[in-house]
Parts: sequence; structure tokens; C-alpha cells
Amino acid sequence: MTIAATRSGKIEGIERDGVLVFKGIPYAAPPVGARRWLAPEREDAWDGVRDATQFSAQSAQGAFGMNMMMGGTEPVTSEDSLYLNVYTPACDDARRPVMLWIHGGAFIFGSGDTPWYDGSQFCRHGDVVVVTINYRLGAFGYLHLADLFGEEFEGSGNAAVLDQMAALDWVRDSIIGFGGDPDQVTVFGESAGAGSVGTLLGTPRAAGLFHRAIAQSGGSSWWSSRERATEIAQIVIDELGVKAGDVDALRAITTRQLIDIVPTIGGMQVGSLNFQPVVDGTVLPKPPTETIAAGNHAGVPVLAGTNRHEMTLFNLVDPTLTTVDDAGIAERLSLIAPNAEAIVANYRSRRLDVPALDVFTDVASDAVFRMPVQWMLDAQSAHAPVWCYLFTWESPVFGGILKSTHALEITFAFDNLTAPGVEMMTGPGPERQAIADAMHRAWIAFARTGDPNHTGLPTWPAYDQDQRPTMRFDTTVELLSDPLGEDRRAWGTHRV
Repeated sequence: MTIAATRSGKIEGIERDGVLVFKGIPYAAPPVGARRWLAPEREDAWDGVRDATQFSAQSAQGAFGMNMMMGGTEPVTSEDSLYLNVYTPACDDARRPVMLWIHGGAFIFGSGDTPWYDGSQFCRHGDVVVVTINYRLGAFGYLHLADLFGEEFEGSGNAAVLDQMAALDWVRDSIIGFGGDPDQVTVFGESAGAGSVGTLLGTPRAAGLFHRAIAQSGGSSWWSSRERATEIAQIVIDELGVKAGDVDALRAITTRQLIDIVPTIGGMQVGSLNFQPVVDGTVLPKPPTETIAAGNHAGVPVLAGTNRHEMTLFNLVDPTLTTVDDAGIAERLSLIAPNAEAIVANYRSRRLDVPALDVFTDVASDAVFRMPVQWMLDAQSAHAPVWCYLFTWESPVFGGILKSTHALEITFAFDNLTAPGVEMMTGPGPERQAIADAMHRAWIAFARTGDPNHTGLPTWPAYDQDQRPTMRFDTTVELLSDPLGEDRRAWGTHRV
């Protein structure tokens, strides 16, 4: 039997090819009924040995097209979803480094059980313990209700952030039973997961819960003001026919109604999400980048970067982009860049013969992903060593239209190129493995030492605002100095 002890009781997992896997471990009480929208509470203890051989339900959400592409099956979803999974080489006293993964999905989709996120290779190659988590999504995790329903709901717009901290609390209390070291925790994530990492770096309450951070395609710039979050909450309750202050009616809303409300209120424009962390003055007292710059997580090394053509994946689902012109690009960006016309003109000056769609891809990739990462690294570089990467390998699938798209780097970092659905995104090319080797080993080195350098990788100096050294991951792995620097300078020091 494969038995481990947690803070609340014993669990039984499974052994798989030399890795011990424990699934569906509760890290908080179910956030249902009167607990909906409130801060997570500690899970109840249990007697005997709890089965941990099956994943829990995924967090309540609508149909997620990427789930099947990423090797997932038809999911079971529930509001009772605050569970995590542990992959470990052994349940002994070795005190291994720990990596806690926060999944992406625009803050409304996703799950920690996706096959691409299987942590087994980190265990085998790095002697690292990996934890993957679920957290509340969409209107369950990011609906700011305090200004409409009273102080009982203070913090509700950051319920998901509180969930992530609760998972880190669980790691602090329990991971030693899985051979992990609670004093060597790296939090890492991609897309909304990377935005969550950036938010945690800017959350005072999270200080001390982790010791290193990796952000893949996301920074600390994805947040709503308290005023905007209240406007979104008002739209939601109006759509559902609930009056402000009527807590009984609010709690009577069904899970299905809250799932279905997400696509009806829009807000999926470039850089503009209705459900995301909220600068509420309670959980987030200030915009995260501002708090990071003030030294909130001084001493925490950060590794962060983006893919060269992030937006191509999103372009596929927006047929209006086939006729977009430069004015249309600026209009789409105006919500997050007050000087959008000037920025588009700046990019266009170096792309005179390039189709407008390609200009849009470059500008939007930078607006939504690359620049927030740059600003986050700038902010933290005064307080700890930080490293920057750029993933530029281009997928050949679908005639090459995806290029180096969003989420493409995930299975390289995890070294999960044989996972279900990967070849649909990457093709079967043999050149992929060398890239995965370099990236995967860098992530392991960083988790173990706080420095991504390792044998076989070109020397990778810490990032600074003069040279801006950036490791490029492609068929050629090389160090670049301030890649795409002219584009970067077009944004000035504006922090979205």
C-alpha cells in the first residue's frame, strides 16, 4: 500500500513507474452553501485511511475546448472542488524541493488534473515533489460582492486567490509527509496560472508561503479595480434577477446559473476579463506590480517569460480579425493602452509590408503577455535575482499558423511530450526533445537552487534593466540581449 499522512488524516495513493501519486486530497472545506464566496476554511479531519487514487471533480465551469486538446476527458465539475494532487519520488524524510502548479484558463476554465500537468517527470529527473491544485473559477472565485451585499462578502472577488494561499498553507503543514520540504516551495503557473503567481507575489498575506516563483505567459497586471468589479457584479445579479442586499436570493442561485452567466456578459476582449483578481483593499490592498516594487516578496527569485506569438491561439476563434486594419487594432487595444494608436503606429513602422493580422498578433501578444511579464520582472529585480526567457519554437501543425503560440511551452517545461493531445499541438518532430530537455532541466535547477543555470545550458545571467538578458528556447538555445527591444520601448514604463 502507498500511505501518506496529511494534517487531517492518512491517505492511500498509487505507485506508477516509480512515482507515487496521490489524487483528490482536500486542502479546504467544500465552499458550498453558506461558505460560497467566503474565504476557504480548513478541511475536516477523517478517521482511517482515505482513498486518494482518483481525481476530484473539476471546479465548476462551462465547457472548455482546450480540455480535450490537452488530453482531458469529459469532466465532472462541482463547487466542491478544493482538492489537490501530489506526485512524489517517495514518502520519506528527504525534504525535497516542492513545486506547486496553478493551472491556466482565463480564470474561468481549467483543472489541475490535465494530463499535460502530470508532475511525474519532475519527480524522476529532478527528485522534486509536485503539487497541482484546483481553485474556484469565474463567478465562484472572482465575483466582488462586498459593495452590494455587505462586509460578510469582503474578499469574495479574490476567493480564488485565497484558495491558492490555502493550498500553500496545506503544503506548509503536510508536504513533509510526502518527502517534501515546506521551506523550499516554488509556485509556478501558466496564463491565468502565471497571473495568479504574479498576484501572489503582490499579495501581502502570501508573504512567506513560497520561496521561488515561475510565471509562464503572465505577470502581475491582470486585475480589476474595486469599482469595475462592483460594476461586473451588478451586471451579474441583474441578469440573474437578484437585488443588491438580498443575501438569501443570492445564495439561492444555482451552480448552473452561475456557470451560464459567464459567456452572457462579454468581457473577453484583449486584456479585459470580467473575472480576475480584484484590488479590493482587503486581500489586494494595491495593484500587485506596485506591491512587488515595494518589496512585498523581497528575496524571492522569479523566473518568467512568454512565447513569441502568444495571440495566434486566440486569433483562431475571432473571425473578425481577418479584416482588421491598423485602426481596428488600436481600437481593440484601447481598453488597456491609452496610447494605443501611437503604439500600433510604432510597431507598424518596423513592419511596413506585414499584414495587419500579424501586426495585431505582435502588439496584442506584447500588450497582454510580454509587457506585463517585463514590468513584473522590473519590479522584483530590485529585491531578488530574476530571470527572463522567450520561447520561440514554432509548431508545424495546421500549416504552421499557430507559430509559437500560447500554452505551447507547457509540455516542454514539464517534459510531457508524450502526453495525450500533445502532438495535436506540436506535431511529432524529433527536434522537440532537446528543447524540452533544456527547459525542463532549467525549471528543475530553479526549483532546487533559485537559479535556472545547469550543465548544457548557455550561461544565463540574472535579468537587469540595462542588458535585459533573455534565454531563448528553440532548436537553438541561446542568450539574447533585450530581444524585441524596440517594441518594448514603445510601451514606456506604462504598467497595466
